[in-house]
Amino acid sequence: MSELSVDHLLGIKYLNKEDIDLIFETADHFKEVINRPIKKVPSLRDITVANLFFENSTRTRLSFELAEKRLSADVINFSAASSSVKKGETLIDTVNNILSMKVDMVVMRHPNPGAGVFLSKHVNASIVNAGDGAHEHPTQALLDSYSIRERLGEVEGKKVVIVGDILHSRVALSNIFALNLQGAEVKVCGPKTLIPKYIEKLGVQVETDLRKALEWCDIANMLRVQNERMEISYFPSTREYTQQFGVTKELLDSLDKEIVIMHPGPINRGVEITSDVADSDQAIILDQVQNGVAVRMAVIYLLASKIKR
Repeated sequence: MSELSVDHLLGIKYLNKEDIDLIFETADHFKEVINRPIKKVPSLRDITVANLFFENSTRTRLSFELAEKRLSADVINFSAASSSVKKGETLIDTVNNILSMKVDMVVMRHPNPGAGVFLSKHVNASIVNAGDGAHEHPTQALLDSYSIRERLGEVEGKKVVIVGDILHSRVALSNIFALNLQGAEVKVCGPKTLIPKYIEKLGVQVETDLRKALEWCDIANMLRVQNERMEISYFPSTREYTQQFGVTKELLDSLDKEIVIMHPGPINRGVEITSDVADSDQAIILDQVQNGVAVRMAVIYLLASKIKR
């Protein structure tokens, strides 16, 4: 059987095209599993996974937990808010204490960019990055590409625009890496203040006019404005942002083609997209959620198969 070229999933930039293809083929199998009456397989009965979330998360944490349980792994959930981290314990001490309980894999979300890479060099367990600051969110990018492939047949050659807060978004960065690897064309669109200065060096184009971006693309991935990461104001008001960069059904219907709408969640309804867009047939937002479980099952399964017993 083919295997991944990496021992950890720290970011899309560490993967190659063959890794992504393998993850998707494996996810296809697990998508069948989770649509059966009995949604579990005994694949990882002897594997223990610790979910370490040092930042708030609902959808990603639940998706990983469900993926692990569908694979029959033993699961430990750790929330920093109620842990010894609050008492000053270091990241390595926290993880080593958990690993001393014989944990094989750590799924971690952390506010500091590079936390997963740091951890992978200091502990003897397989690390899955569930989001590190404004750096990367690899499983979100994988499930986004998987959802595009499912709806449109393939990712290669497709035109994808990522709209919104590119500056603070780990989803945007991971998506750019993943889409480039698979041969898609990528543009970013948003207020100039929310687009990183050197973004074109990543092989993407910048478009500040939303209508032009939508007329160009096959898929629009709508990101929320990450107010929690902002220490200053990047645009005058939410109302003004919505007028310039919010997608309405009226705007979509005025285009001369039908495009696919994606959103990594959580959605700020009425800000980046209106409710009638979020709930329309053009949106694959709930497909993304379902595919997230299958893709995370694939990642965990493939990494677990490389763990040296």
